[in-house]
Amino acid sequence: MIQEKTTAASAKYMELEDKYGAHNYHPLPVVLTRGEGVNVWDADGKQYFDFLSAYSAVNQGHCHPRILNALQEQSKKLTLTSRAFYNDVLGPYEKFITNYFGYDKVLPMNTGVEGGETAVKLCRKWGYEVKGIPTNQAKIIFVTGNFWGRTLAAISSSSDPSSTKGFGPYMPGYELIPYNNLEALEEAVKDPNVAGFMVEPIQGEAGVVVPDEGYLSKAYEICRKNNVLFIADEVQTGIARTGKLVCCDHENFKPDILILGKALSGGVFPVSAVLARDEIMLAIKPGEHGSTFGGNPLACAVAMEALKVVEDEKLSENAEKLGIVFRDYMQKQLVDKSDYVTLTRGKGLLNAVVIDDDEDGHVAWDICMKLRDNGLLAKPTHGNIIRFAPPLVITESQLLECCSIIEKTILSF
Repeated sequence: MIQEKTTAASAKYMELEDKYGAHNYHPLPVVLTRGEGVNVWDADGKQYFDFLSAYSAVNQGHCHPRILNALQEQSKKLTLTSRAFYNDVLGPYEKFITNYFGYDKVLPMNTGVEGGETAVKLCRKWGYEVKGIPTNQAKIIFVTGNFWGRTLAAISSSSDPSSTKGFGPYMPGYELIPYNNLEALEEAVKDPNVAGFMVEPIQGEAGVVVPDEGYLSKAYEICRKNNVLFIADEVQTGIARTGKLVCCDHENFKPDILILGKALSGGVFPVSAVLARDEIMLAIKPGEHGSTFGGNPLACAVAMEALKVVEDEKLSENAEKLGIVFRDYMQKQLVDKSDYVTLTRGKGLLNAVVIDDDEDGHVAWDICMKLRDNGLLAKPTHGNIIRFAPPLVITESQLLECCSIIEKTILSF
């Protein structure tokens, strides 16, 4: 493998993390100190293109001035009240986001995994209160390859041993079926105790796995016919990343429950949200779910401005257009030419290339190390897959420059 060369300045920060932090991540050896737009800078002042976007949390670009201004202005007035009291920002935010996405109600939380947990609780409660499932018998269907976090509830639905091994026992009431398999879903929802089906429209952490065209809308129809809630985990695919406001828009349907996070704040503050119609949301009563920080004034101000930026700067349209440019370039210059790249896939500016590599992913890691040396940051997932997801504010000329870096780097192997 390529040696991980670091300077004294960078080594100092890495050593501190290694000594005092839990060893639950294996980062690419680069220490970032500043970000602006599509670029980040390391501890030695070297500039890079960011092609991970904090796992799609900074769709609006690093340190967007409008979002930072909203954060700063609100922070001078009021940051946190808890939900023990009303505040003057939550109501306007709730009206704004429900109108923005076309839902009756929103339940605000902080992180993506909290959004997933909220959706699961909401779905179960609806199952008991509205569908009439017997107490403690509700089931939720998930798919293999899913990823929505690392809490015990989240890993209980995982098919990845690295997420589950050593953390049991697991949450009951979950059932796994193959992804992109409508027949399996049809069979699973025949069980009258199934309350919901939770799925990522595109599986991000699994390596940007895109289902067959029509899979999502047909799955929604299957759920609707069987009185099962369709829960869309759009924490990573939402907020313009795939070329539409949310990925389900590509197939023209509105999920019963929509989970958002990451870019809901432009990467400035932890903000997540669960949206649903009244019949579902009002199944939860006071005291049955919540969060000290959920719906805090700072988060609400940031989220509203982050969503306005998406609309005003036409980030969905930019992602759609440049995603086509990126995949065409990768196909012609890498898949058709390189011994290492076997496939490119994605939608909008959520893309990946698959490297012909062993399961340990040594080649993919080495490619990412070399990309770092050449001024572009990306990281492998599942060993041999490299995900490419730049901030959506990237221009076509910047994208083509990055494509050239990727091409030259991979072809050098």
